Amino acid sequence: MEKKYNIEFDKELPKFLYDSKLSIVFSTYQAGRLIIIGSLDGYKIHQIPVPYKRPMGIATEANRIAIASLDEISFFTANKKTVQTLKDNKNKYDQMYLYRASYNTSSLDIHDIAFDKSGVWGVNTLFSCLCKFTLNYNFSPKWHPYFITDLVPEDRCHLNGLAMKNGSPKYVTALSSTNNKKGWRKDIMNSGIIMDVKTNKIILDGLAMPHTPRLINNELYFLESALGRLVKWNPINKEKEIIYDFNRFVRGFIYYKELLIIGFSKIRKTSKSFEKVSEKIKKNSKNAGFVIFDLRTRTPFGELIYTDTIDEIYDVNIINGARKPAIITQLNEQHKNIIVTPNDVFWRKPKNK
Repeated sequence: MEKKYNIEFDKELPKFLYDSKLSIVFSTYQAGRLIIIGSLDGYKIHQIPVPYKRPMGIATEANRIAIASLDEISFFTANKKTVQTLKDNKNKYDQMYLYRASYNTSSLDIHDIAFDKSGVWGVNTLFSCLCKFTLNYNFSPKWHPYFITDLVPEDRCHLNGLAMKNGSPKYVTALSSTNNKKGWRKDIMNSGIIMDVKTNKIILDGLAMPHTPRLINNELYFLESALGRLVKWNPINKEKEIIYDFNRFVRGFIYYKELLIIGFSKIRKTSKSFEKVSEKIKKNSKNAGFVIFDLRTRTPFGELIYTDTIDEIYDVNIINGARKPAIITQLNEQHKNIIVTPNDVFWRKPKNK
């Protein structure tokens, strides 16, 4: 039986989702779910929890989605005809992403992922590098920080975030610049860095658990998670600015029309990663969820929180143009009954059990 995911939300949220024809999708590795949030009427929120083995990074582009999980990256594509040919659509889905393939990465602790013209980039946290994926290997290393001397599975600096520019990696975040096994755990409040991939140089240091670097209008935005901050860095004048202090553990965001949708997590007392976070952030991080932040007015609105079950959120993304999309994974037998061609969609009758 599926668990209940009890939520509380501001009344602005369903209206925003409905008017924008938008759904929010986020990963929670702690609960083993990919969760889709939307609204069909502008008043109520619906949520679709999709079972997943430790989901982490989510990449979306046009009609395709990639999801990094415990030991693979899965790929899904959508086709409007699939929904249009549904004989029975009681759930009122307006988009359907169908499972296409999985790439066996093994357990690399892949964090952020991103599409480029030829495939997918992944932040390979276990091996402290950026990588791509081919059929010959579990991964092909393409870049590593200059201070990492060996390509070994030791999670030496906890490389985690990736910002793309013109289809190529531009910036990465890491929790330290250490070169020994799990060395990043020693001083998480002061050792975080951001690096320029092209120059392989550190551009910011002394950060408290930086995550989710994203380029917006040629400026770098990122979350300083352990201090609960949204920060902007200007690559021209090299100035850093604190945009907003959320006073709770924030991680994962997506940009949409001058708005950011930002995830936040509950800090568990048993978590070794969070034990050194400031008491102020621990005190305020009692729930997981997300909030919408207006970059123009620098104000948050449309918050959603989980009152139970969901504790930690890693990545946040959006599905544009759909108020209630479905993601049919390989765990769902239904995906075997659908045949999609460039011109048509065919539905097989399920075999009688």
